Amino acid sequence: MQLIADILMGLGAFGASIYCMVLARRLKRFNQLESGMGGAIAVLSAQVDDMTKALNRAQATASASAEQLRSLTERAEQGAQRLELILAAMQEAQGRASEPAPIHEPEPEPQRHRVLRRRVRPASLEAAE
Repeated sequence: MQLIADILMGLGAFGASIYCMVLARRLKRFNQLESGMGGAIAVLSAQVDDMTKALNRAQATASASAEQLRSLTERAEQGAQRLELILAAMQEAQGRASEPAPIHEPEPEPQRHRVLRRRVRPASLEAAE
């Protein structure tokens, strides 16, 4: 009985070693960089790295643009406040200026009317045009 168990154990070990050899060959073909999945994985990994770098650059650019837009918006708001103050001051100044007595304007001189005459063109010139 022990002999049969030893034979079965030896056959099991032999089968496991054959299975390991088959898996090793498959893994070797899988990991080849020139052809197979290894090359595809290497290319995809490089593309992921490039996309990550591009995304980081885009995020940095977007945050810089947002900061610049924020500062420009603040400047525009300050300019709008200054314009409102200037408009209020101008309206107040116009209100004060309209209160004094009206200034006497001299009467305009009568205008002379001009009469324009048209020259009559000879018929030969009209045909040339």
